[in-house]
Formats: sequence, structure tokens, C-alpha cells
Amino acid sequence: MSMPHIECSKVDKCCAASALLQSIALEETAISHILNAEGEKLQKAISISCDTNNLIEINKSVENMVDKITNLELVLKSKLDFIAPILDECEDKKPHKPDECK
Repeated sequence: MSMPHIECSKVDKCCAASALLQSIALEETAISHILNAEGEKLQKAISISCDTNNLIEINKSVENMVDKITNLELVLKSKLDFIAPILDECEDKKPHKPDECK
């Protein structure tokens, strides 16, 4: 799988805000994959382990990851709050042609 690529060589305020919005969306996609993997880890641990101590340790690991993701979500929300007014301004202007931000 290749890395996502955001290209914006003719940078104006609207194009930059759009690129930031795309980067937030890509991070949200990555977060969803991480949360899915953590869920699968819990399912696997429950299916193969009868040891309560192992299950508690795995649960703590998942809980730690969810806490980290919660903090990241707060950062992403603040980024979105910052660029939302810029995106609103851009909607009021003449729309860019699709290739103007490339």
C-alpha cells in the first residue's frame, strides 16, 4: 500500500485549508484502522486466553491506546476548528477548478 499524497503547488489560503482538511481526514482513517486492530487484539486475547492476568494486561494496553487516540482526536478537532472559518470563506468565493490546487 502506498502512502497518501497531497499535492498543492499553487498555494493560496483556500488550497492550504483544503490540504489541511485532507490531512485530517487521512489521520482519521488511520485512527479507525488502529481502533479496529485494538478490537481485534481484544477478540483474539479473549478467544485464546483463560488467564485473567493476561486479559487484564491486554485490556490495559488497549485502554492506553484509546487514551492516546482520544488526545489525538482533540488535536485534530482543534485543527478543524481553526480551518473551518477559512473553508467557509472559500465556499463564498468562486470555486477553484479541480486542477488549480495541483
